[in-house]
Formats: sequence, structure tokens, C-alpha cells
Amino acid sequence: MSLHALFFDATGTLIRPAFPVGGTYALFAGRHGMHVAEKDLMKAFRDAWKAAAQPIHPPDQPPADDDRGWWRLLVADVFARVLGTPLAESTLDCLFAELYAHYAKPEAWEVFVDVRPALEDLSRDHRLLVLSNFDRRLRSILEGHGLMRFFENVIISSEVGASKPHPRMFQAALAVAGCEPDRCLHIGDDARCDGEGAAAAGVHFFAVNRPETSLVALVEKVRSAAYSGLRRPGI
Repeated sequence: MSLHALFFDATGTLIRPAFPVGGTYALFAGRHGMHVAEKDLMKAFRDAWKAAAQPIHPPDQPPADDDRGWWRLLVADVFARVLGTPLAESTLDCLFAELYAHYAKPEAWEVFVDVRPALEDLSRDHRLLVLSNFDRRLRSILEGHGLMRFFENVIISSEVGASKPHPRMFQAALAVAGCEPDRCLHIGDDARCDGEGAAAAGVHFFAVNRPETSLVALVEKVRSAAYSGLRRPGI
């Protein structure tokens, strides 16, 4: 049975920050008189990200703020970890607004070099969708890099009201694709969010782990129909 639709994760699979997150946070913090080491901010960001519960909202009730409030709490936690005390609300408001606007810009992100050739090839005879734990900023980012033309739909967690690996994300993708799970393949870099989520939904999974496993290998597997059984993360 041939594949019908391919679902692509975004961050870590199609795009990544153009500059290290710790360096970007340090740059913007410096504008507010805070001189914090890039490495300390990077560690704080990673720790805060791991500790943060992914946003989940009641069915059919996506957040009115496009999960902006969730991102604000994350930024607040990052700086509280580094500084040892919470930022003043007025400072946090300004700093967060600047960071949020920065990461809405296409130039804040770069496309992995293997992405465009893979999408050019696969879009010839497959339906491609984005399935990402992100918000509405993602569409303008992808458009700014000329990637939107490859995708018939972009499904994002802030509009679904749940984040991968929650079943609602994969259900939303399957509904848009209009096909059975075993006719779909999800491509992502996160073993839990992408791999476990796809497996629970009965969707084939391709694990991106550059440089060992890139989208070059994905194209080869799809073209040789070697995707069967790719249900468990890490395969």
C-alpha cells in the first residue's frame, strides 16, 4: 500500500533558529541592562523547556491568545532561573514582546539544507502537511522562506488546542488528509512528541536525526517503499 500523505514537524525538522537561543536572549536582555552569559541562558532555556507542561486546552476551545501567554511564562521562567529572582513585570512585558516579535520574523530562522530538495521531490506525488507544536507565527515564517507552496495545510497546536504527542494533533492531521493512518507518514526529530504520538495514532514515523539521518534518507525510503513498519521512534 502506497503512502498518501506526509506530515512534517517544523522546528528541528524543517527549520531551526538562525542564531543560538541563548545568544539571542542575551542580546535582548542586554538592551534592558541585564548582562547574562549566553551559556547560562541556553541552559536555563533548556531546563525551562523540559519543565514546562505543553499547553492543552479543552476540545474545540483553542486559546484566544494563540498560546502567547504560554510563551510569556516560559520566558519568565528562563530569566528567573538565571537571575535567581523573577523579573519585574514591566521589564518582562517589554523583553517578552521583543523576543516574541523577533521569532515571528523569517530571518530569525534558517531552513535545513536538505529540506527544499526533499520537498521538491516528495511534493510531486504526495500530499504534504505541516504538523507542529507552534503558533500562527509559523505560517509567515514558512512563507518568508518560500516553503508554504509545498504544503496544502499547516496544522499547529495553538489552533488545535493540544500539542504533540496528544492524539488530537494527529486526529486533526488525518482529518485534513482524509485518509487512513497506515497511508500516512509523520516526519520529526522528537522521539516523544513525534515518534510516540505517531505510533499511538497508527501513523508511520520517520525519525530525523541529522547528520546521521536526514531528509535525503527519507526520500530514498519513500521512493523505495521502505517505509513499512516505521512506527516506533528511533527506527
